[in-house]
Amino acid sequence: MANFPARIHVLLASDAPLGLVIRRGPSKRVATILWNRRSDEFQLGQCLKGRIYERRSDLSPDGKHWIYFAMNGQWESEAKGSWTAVARVPYLKALGMFPKGDCWNGGGLWTSNNEYWLNGGLGGGQAHTVLHDTKEVSRDKRFEPAENFGGECPGVYYPRLIRDGWRLVETVETAKRKDIFEKPVKKSWLLRKIAHVESGSPDGKGCYWDEHQLICAKSETQIDCPNWEWAEVDGKRLVWAIEGKLYCGKLGSNGLYDETQLYDFNQMDFKPIEAPY
Repeated sequence: MANFPARIHVLLASDAPLGLVIRRGPSKRVATILWNRRSDEFQLGQCLKGRIYERRSDLSPDGKHWIYFAMNGQWESEAKGSWTAVARVPYLKALGMFPKGDCWNGGGLWTSNNEYWLNGGLGGGQAHTVLHDTKEVSRDKRFEPAENFGGECPGVYYPRLIRDGWRLVETVETAKRKDIFEKPVKKSWLLRKIAHVESGSPDGKGCYWDEHQLICAKSETQIDCPNWEWAEVDGKRLVWAIEGKLYCGKLGSNGLYDETQLYDFNQMDFKPIEAPY
């Protein structure tokens, strides 16, 4: 069996210099790590033997709470084998716990620092139920995404991208679908995200995976970044992940410069950590 690098997806707080790294690998192990984007220091949160659907997860604007959808396949447990949880960053311990019982919908989005949208709602069929709730934050019952992108990962991921300044510019429907997003970086540069939706994806990737390009409209320059599994604009710099490592860099007239490796998440111990609440 092939060994793959750790897979990295990051949630960035919009109103605070914080991020949450979701690190997966091996395939049934996942860990959360707090990222201080001001000092570029990292703090291990907690680990789960199971799967967190990072594209159905979200970080509150102040970086204090997050919502995530997880699955461990223990279908007879009180969590019904899959669940949405609201927790304090960077931990997994649920303040609010909403069992699901299947892998449709799930997860959600923050609509403010204290309110979240629960994807799939409550009651009926395989919708969420309530194992326990919290008064620390509350569910926004009025919000619905402006567009419906389906019941799997794009249903949360695409509204999150659009909310965070990405523009959906094209959908390419062939045997394999690609949704192309763009976000301004500086001056005439754009960061392009090519979100793939497919079965039979390349080895080491799921049915939802991303690649990236840097586009300069002024000089008609295109820099392909096919190995960037995640990338975002972080103030005056770009940040991206390749093969389990997180990098930053800046864009100039000739492309990237000052490229720096921030952290290598490949060699990590999955030790039990108790949440301090």
